[in-house]
Amino acid sequence: MKTNQVVKQQILQIVDNQLKSKEPPETKQTYDRLLKSGITDKNARMYIGQCVVVEIFDVLKYQQPFNKKRFIENLNKLPEEPFD
Repeated sequence: MKTNQVVKQQILQIVDNQLKSKEPPETKQTYDRLLKSGITDKNARMYIGQCVVVEIFDVLKYQQPFNKKRFIENLNKLPEEPFD
């Protein structure tokens, strides 16, 4: 499947906004942890973006509110891919 570049850029913009605002703080903590482990800036943002996508998917498909607890749990699991 070909990646939709517009959607990809929007997801990365969400990650950038979270990093700049430090909200939730776990996003910045995860980003720093990933960089410290040797993961590149680009890949760290992509990993965090995967966690964002999990939440967007559930909000849209299941009509559920943003699940901050699950989002943070998935951030803490990175670089393991978030499947929950």
